[in-house]
Amino acid sequence: MEQQGAVKHTLAGIQWLFFMFANTIVIPLTIGHAFDLSSGDIATSIQRAFILTGTASLLQVWIGHRWILLEGQSGLWWGVIISLCASAPSMGLSLPEVGASMITGIVLSGITIIVMGLFGVGDRIKKWFTPHVMFVIIFLIASQLIFIFAKGMLGLNAEATVHPMTSLFILAVIVLVLLLTLAGPAKLRNFAILIGIIVGWIFYTLIFGTEAQSFDGGGQLWTPFTWGSPWEVPLNGGIVAVTYLTGLLNLSNTMAAMKGSAQLFGSEPAPRQYRGGFIVTGFMNILAGIFGVVPYGTYASTIGFLQATRILNRIPFMIGASGLILFGFVPQLAEFFSTLPLTVGNAVLFVAYLSMMNSALTQLRGITFTSRTIYRVALPAFIGLAWMTFPSTVWTEVPLLIQPLISNGLLLGIILTLLVNHLIPWGRMEEQDRKESQKAEKTEISEKPAIAEAKSG
Repeated sequence: MEQQGAVKHTLAGIQWLFFMFANTIVIPLTIGHAFDLSSGDIATSIQRAFILTGTASLLQVWIGHRWILLEGQSGLWWGVIISLCASAPSMGLSLPEVGASMITGIVLSGITIIVMGLFGVGDRIKKWFTPHVMFVIIFLIASQLIFIFAKGMLGLNAEATVHPMTSLFILAVIVLVLLLTLAGPAKLRNFAILIGIIVGWIFYTLIFGTEAQSFDGGGQLWTPFTWGSPWEVPLNGGIVAVTYLTGLLNLSNTMAAMKGSAQLFGSEPAPRQYRGGFIVTGFMNILAGIFGVVPYGTYASTIGFLQATRILNRIPFMIGASGLILFGFVPQLAEFFSTLPLTVGNAVLFVAYLSMMNSALTQLRGITFTSRTIYRVALPAFIGLAWMTFPSTVWTEVPLLIQPLISNGLLLGIILTLLVNHLIPWGRMEEQDRKESQKAEKTEISEKPAIAEAKSG
């Protein structure tokens, strides 16, 4: 039995490792190109991302919120950084000036988050994250990830057209993972993601071939301020402010992850968990800013992975996080695993994250809406979703400093749902609608005898 348990933990740990790897590798690649870094700097930034992501996840499970939730590079931060880099020429700024300003905002927000954690702010602001707010945030996070993985599995990140043969193969991988998840034997269902990745990897390589990403950069692994040094270039106050605000709003990911996973772990997050989670996130964001890595947040998307695998033990999680750290220190290992086709990885994650819809809908369990109160969730959810579909080029006439806020559907949706839910008197509306509904029912009941009498007469 002990041997079977060890094998199960090892396989589950490898599954976690693939999950973390697939969620990590693409981000430093795109950020490196956005900052026009050399191939060596991009390679070392990928190594740093592996080490810091694994370390952040272990710190969270040991001394942070202590739940097995991936602490990874935030998708919200990713979008804002890409947007600011793309806007640099229009603002008349060099990339080092943009990078140095972002680093300053990131570090300042990290310090603020640590202070918020020390003073227990997380437990106090949890009341802001009502079930309605939670639904919108989880729904938008899931939507953003599904868009990203859909493009990735069809190869649209590298090319503008879809290749039919590759798409058919990816469809087969999706069907395999779905069949294992929905109808496979209990022992296989827990490892559907791992099986899908390995089978897809092998057959993709046999049919299409693959190329590894080079990780041997030859540079200094811990070179600070690769995006730009705050002491060597002038800072832009607007960019510092935008990135600082993004850091604070990114806490919504942490709140969504912790509150959204409460049902999985069988208890509501305790004040100590918010405190520890905030402190670890703030500390890791300071390191991320200094060493040129996209800042961190607790992944609400981990909920979908946990629901798909049904493995809630800490040991596999720590195996996966430790393996990711090893990848960072041993580039040859990372280079071997980088032969995993990104289309296959994206396809499997696409299936894994479908179950996030359950997490979103669970937030609204027992809640009823009227023709007016439905706007409480519909307005921010659909505006955020619509904004995600717009190309960045449509915002060129918008003032440059607010472009990252206006153009990012997830960020805009989070701001809107917080404002809409806490500035509009929805409770009063619900009471009015309830009274009007009761009045209409009474009128209908009182009119029925008169109608019946008229008919019989």
